[in-house]
Amino acid sequence: MASILRTSPKEASRKDKQAALIALVNRLGREKFAPRAAKYDREASFPFENYADMREAGLLGLCVPEAYGGLGADFETYCLVAAEMGRWCGTTALTFNMHACSALWTGPLADDLDMSPAERNELETLRREHYRRVIEEGAIYAQPFSEGSAAAAGKAPFGTTAKKVDGGWIINGKKIFASLSGAADYYGVLCTEDKPDRSLRDTLYIAVPKDAEGLSIVGDWDPLGMRGTVSRTLVMKDVFVPDSAQLMPRGLYFKAASAWPHMFLTLAPTYMGIAQAAYDFTVQYLRGEVPGQPPVKRRMYPTKQIAVAEMYIKLQQTRALFERTIAEAKVNPSKEERLRCYATQYTIMENANDIARLAIRTCGGQSMLKSLPLERLYRDSRCGALMLPWTAELCLDRLGRETLYEPGETDD
Repeated sequence: MASILRTSPKEASRKDKQAALIALVNRLGREKFAPRAAKYDREASFPFENYADMREAGLLGLCVPEAYGGLGADFETYCLVAAEMGRWCGTTALTFNMHACSALWTGPLADDLDMSPAERNELETLRREHYRRVIEEGAIYAQPFSEGSAAAAGKAPFGTTAKKVDGGWIINGKKIFASLSGAADYYGVLCTEDKPDRSLRDTLYIAVPKDAEGLSIVGDWDPLGMRGTVSRTLVMKDVFVPDSAQLMPRGLYFKAASAWPHMFLTLAPTYMGIAQAAYDFTVQYLRGEVPGQPPVKRRMYPTKQIAVAEMYIKLQQTRALFERTIAEAKVNPSKEERLRCYATQYTIMENANDIARLAIRTCGGQSMLKSLPLERLYRDSRCGALMLPWTAELCLDRLGRETLYEPGETDD
């Protein structure tokens, strides 16, 4: 039995890498990200300084495969690192998701897909240039989804279109809630090939450079939470990009979205980190150990102890589901694994806010002050349930339907 349970050298090495990356983000988070978080929230300004620190540490290449000079993080490793980042600055973690997934989707996730030799060769050619920009130039990639329609939820083709022309594509459309607007070097736009009878299968994934003619950023940004994401509206009018701007070959995004559903879970780690942060602060506060605050202990009151116990239980339940789900993520998951993925998304997004709610109630009136992080954690955590493509409502809808119906079944 011992030989069966023994960790393989390869798995041990992977776990060591995960631990080292989490420790790196923990250090950056404590020393750099957390002290700046209130400023970004107050000003609704992008965390440029945090990205400079990540660039220097090599973290912009977290999900770029090692063969291209990156750190080679797989799906699970990305999720664990992102959760640690969210513990110190939700805005930084959420925007970093958009950047890191540009490499994660086109790297280890894409490699698992069923492709022809020609498609694999094309993917190799396309991603090599994008990875080079990240590693050699420190480029930041965004990933705008939303359009104010059913497209971002996977219910309809994207309204943003790409028309094939000699040497490239002409893109028209707009993306709302476009995180990193004005901060990214390239916008990984999801759009639909402009042709008759458009369908989800015609989805294209194309990187539009920030200085492309016809690209503009419009509107104000003054939201409830996640203020430093600076998610203004991206407008594209007759934007030309060359064929090499594609992040995936034509048709491959649809395959990925169908076969790798966990790719849409990557927003959740940010909120797992926020839940941890709310719990951490509450313990620190009740122990009288918050820097800059009087060393007054409040831990002796039974009501406080019970509240922290409730928070701890909810946190551990949430983390256990999170860790199980990211560990089993793979191409073509079973029905049970896919349903658990929806349940994980819902649980994290709702429980993060509930833990923040309990933290505010338990810490009392001081928690309302912007000099302390709890009110920001509460506001940031409330935004999670609204995140496309898997909002809390959509997760419930899919869970209810897919638990009761097998594919193709109807009541007719």
